[in-house]
Amino acid sequence: MTGMPQAPSNAQKSLAPAPTTPSPRTWAVILAACAGAFLVVLDVSVVNVALPSMRADLGLSATGLQWVLNAYSIAFAGFMLLGGRAADIFGRKRMFIVGLSLFTAASVAGGLAQEGWQLPAARAVQGLGAAVLAPATLTIITSAVPPGPARTRAIATWAAVGAAGGAAGGFVGGVLTDLLSWRWVLLINVPVGVLVLAAAVLWLTESRTGGSRRLDLPGAVLVTGGLAAVAYGIVQTEESGWGAGRTLLPLLGGLALLGLFLVVEARAKAPLMPLKLFRSRAVSAANVSMLVTGSASFAMWFFMTVYAQNVLGYTPLEAGLALVPSSVSVIVGSKLAPSLMARGGARNVAVLGTLIAATGFGWQSTMTADGTYLTSIAGPGILMMAGIGLAATPLAALATSGADPDDAGLVSGLINTSRTMGGALGLSILSTVAAARSGGATGPEDLTAGYALAFRTGTGVLLAGAVLMLLWLPRPAADRA
Repeated sequence: MTGMPQAPSNAQKSLAPAPTTPSPRTWAVILAACAGAFLVVLDVSVVNVALPSMRADLGLSATGLQWVLNAYSIAFAGFMLLGGRAADIFGRKRMFIVGLSLFTAASVAGGLAQEGWQLPAARAVQGLGAAVLAPATLTIITSAVPPGPARTRAIATWAAVGAAGGAAGGFVGGVLTDLLSWRWVLLINVPVGVLVLAAAVLWLTESRTGGSRRLDLPGAVLVTGGLAAVAYGIVQTEESGWGAGRTLLPLLGGLALLGLFLVVEARAKAPLMPLKLFRSRAVSAANVSMLVTGSASFAMWFFMTVYAQNVLGYTPLEAGLALVPSSVSVIVGSKLAPSLMARGGARNVAVLGTLIAATGFGWQSTMTADGTYLTSIAGPGILMMAGIGLAATPLAALATSGADPDDAGLVSGLINTSRTMGGALGLSILSTVAAARSGGATGPEDLTAGYALAFRTGTGVLLAGAVLMLLWLPRPAADRA
């Protein structure tokens, strides 16, 4: 197998069994796609520890500093479905290269920024490139590897690398900021991006759907505007709270646009997102479940980092190193998932992983202001991330297995959107919970009480998610239906 052939027909599947092990060239395709996924998830959090240095160097205001984070997240979430459909219509390899090129160029612009406004602008363009690139990464993998155990292992690699990108953000940002400068938090993307681009040109082969090449522009405008407005409203909660007009107006406006999007899609001849997708129990349930698990996992990295630095007194580099065991555990969990899925089914593995993560969250909620590394960071962190890794692989596999090949890019965009929007929503809600508990106080005891309540809330969210998965995800016998 050499690259990205079209998915085989049902007749072909019945005549020839899928290979159990991808060829070396196919693994090269998988690794190139995973490298792209790693970069876009890494950049959600890699700038966190560099923010003070950015502010001092560029004279950014508090609001400007917030937009260094938010510009990326809003553009990333808002354009993801559009990026997924563009990959189906115009070609997965082409969109992978376009997205990665845009992402890399924006990284150069951000790393060389001389004025305060230039950095958030570059981050917004980075987010746009990530939204085009991210859906293509999973679609390339599902196109390159036929359904079966080999595809499940390939998806596990994608899930592990993506989760590791989020996990590595604090560590990579701390190392680069301490040893070089904040600019390298962005500039490091350039050599990596160039290498992955070269690999994409050499190893990927083009694939696209055989249907209409029309892009549903009304649908694209509505869903992009709706998701961007909702994402904007979510991030406004950090500064204004949930009841402020600056929060409610974009949230309600975004929800209205998304409602109008559904009406338009139901009537469109060539819809951006065919609503028939949601008739698949696997697609619907897996996306909602991914949103729930994403809401907890993204927040975990944030609160663990600020707890280590603000309460335990770790430096940015020490905080990043402290989370390395958690980063390894999420990879281990993701790679263990395929063998467990073969024995117990995707649903049961997703539930098991979520329960393990909830146990870690519950343990973390017992944190104290004078906690030790083993009991307050390493132990609970390993449980939390091993569980998230176990859950992510079956959810991604279920979401992609329930769709037609012509919709592969769209479904990939949808599962990535669920993870990203879940992360933004969860971080905002849990940040509000922590701030309300600490009451604005900045002493170690007060901060710890706020962080602990956030983890207790996350425990409840994950337990509810486990129940949801148990009731809604397809049963093991129906995993491949």
